[in-house]
Amino acid sequence: MLNMADGLARLGELADSPVVAELARAFDAAGFELAVVGGPVRDALLGRPTHDLDFTTNARPDDILRIVTPISTAQWDIGRAFGTIGARVRGEQVEITTYRADSYDGVTRKPEVAFGDTLADDLVRRDFTVNAMALRVPGPSLVDPNGGVEDLVRGVLRTPADPRVSFGDDPLRMLRAARFSAQLSFEVEADTLAAIEQLRDTIAIVSPERIQAELVRLLQSDDPVRGIRLLVETGLIGEFLPEVPALQLEVDEHHHHKDVYEHSLTVLRQAIDLEKARHPGSPPDVPLRLAALLHDIGKPATRRLEPGGGVTFHHHDIKGARMARKRLRDLRFDAATIDSVALLVELHLRFFGYAEGAWTDAAVRRYVRDAGPELERLHILTRADVTTRNKRKAARLRTAYDDIEDRIAALREQEELDAIRPELDGNDIQRLLGIGPGREVGEAYRFLLNLRLDEGVLGPDETERRLLAWWAERG
Repeated sequence: MLNMADGLARLGELADSPVVAELARAFDAAGFELAVVGGPVRDALLGRPTHDLDFTTNARPDDILRIVTPISTAQWDIGRAFGTIGARVRGEQVEITTYRADSYDGVTRKPEVAFGDTLADDLVRRDFTVNAMALRVPGPSLVDPNGGVEDLVRGVLRTPADPRVSFGDDPLRMLRAARFSAQLSFEVEADTLAAIEQLRDTIAIVSPERIQAELVRLLQSDDPVRGIRLLVETGLIGEFLPEVPALQLEVDEHHHHKDVYEHSLTVLRQAIDLEKARHPGSPPDVPLRLAALLHDIGKPATRRLEPGGGVTFHHHDIKGARMARKRLRDLRFDAATIDSVALLVELHLRFFGYAEGAWTDAAVRRYVRDAGPELERLHILTRADVTTRNKRKAARLRTAYDDIEDRIAALREQEELDAIRPELDGNDIQRLLGIGPGREVGEAYRFLLNLRLDEGVLGPDETERRLLAWWAERG
C-alpha cells in the first residue's frame, strides 16, 4: 500500500539527485520551468526503481538545446519536431520535451503537433492519471491536477480525460492499459475498460511496429497473464493476435478436453517461473514467453471430435508453428525471434515421446540437433507444458525430463553435442569419392550426419570406410 510520507521523501531524493538538480538549476537560471514527469514520479511514489528520466518544460526545442549543451556530453534532436531534445547529463540519458497541446485527426495516430504553455494542460493529454503527475523543480513540488495519487492508492488505471476521447486520440493507449495493469498489478477503471471494448477496432490505425513494441513490454512484465486476460476480455487482442482468443474452444457435453486457453496462460506463467529459477538476474526472455503463449495455437484448426467422446489435435505443433511464423511476421518481429518461436512451437511435443519410452542415444542426439540454440528454451517450455493435476503423472514427467537433461549433459561432455557434424567435410567427401561439387556431395554429407547421430564418433578411418561402402552400394 502507498505510504504517502515515504513517497514524498522519495520524491525529495529524486529532486536532489545530481542529474535532476543540475538540470533544474540550468533551466531556472534561463528563466524557464522544468518538471520531472510520468513514470519516474509514479515509481518514486510507489517505491519502485526509477529509470529513464523524462522532463517537460515551457522552453521551446531551440531553447532546450541551448540550455543543455553546456552541461551535457552529448545531445540529439531526432525528436525536435515533437518538441523533444535528448542529452547525456552526468552519464545519464534524459529527454526533455516542450509542453504539448496536440490534436489528432482520428484517421492516423500521428498528432498535429502543437506546443502548450502550461504544465496542467500538458498533463491532461497524457495516457493515465498515474502517469500524469509531475515533480516541479527546483522546489520541489508535486503537481497532480488529475487525481493520480488517489488512483495510486486505490490501485486503479484511469485516463485523465474522457477515455473515449483519450483512446480516440491515440488507440495505442488501450494496449498500454493492459501493459500497465500487468506491470503495476492495477485494475482498469470500469469506464476505461468499457471504452477499450467499444473502440478496440481503432487499433487498426496503429502501426504493427508500435503494437509489437507494447506487446513485448507486456510480455516482459512479471505477470503478463493479467494483461493478456484484459486484452482477451475486451476483445482488443483479437484485432492483432486473434489466435489467442481462438484458444477458447467450445466444449460440448459429449467431447471433453482441457481448456486450451487457460492451459496456455498457465504454461506462460510456469515458463516465467522456470526462466527466473534457472537464470536468475537475466532479462525477460521474450521469445520463450511468446512460444509459451502460442504453443497450442494450432489446436483450433486441427481439432477433431472422435466417436465415443474423444478429441484429437493431430499435427497441431506443425500447424501452430506455421501460424506463429505468419502472425509474428505480420507484427514485424525480427527474423531471429520469429525463427525461435516457430521452432519451439514445432518441437514442443517432441519430449513426450521420451516420457513414454527410453530413447536411444541417437534419438537424444537428434533432439539436441533439431533444437539447436533453442535447446535451453525448449527445456523450459516443455517442463512448463505440464499442467496436469494428476500428481503421479506430473512427477513421472518431471523425472523423465530430469533424465533427458542428464543424458544430454553426459553426451555433451563425451561428444561435444553442441557442434554435431559429420567427421568428414565437403572437401574430404570430394577427395575420397573423386567427385566435384554438386548434389551427390550433399547426399553423402547427409549420410555421414545420420551416421554421426546414430552411432556417435567413429573416428576418421572407420568413417572413411563407411562412406566408401555407401558409395559403392550406390554403384
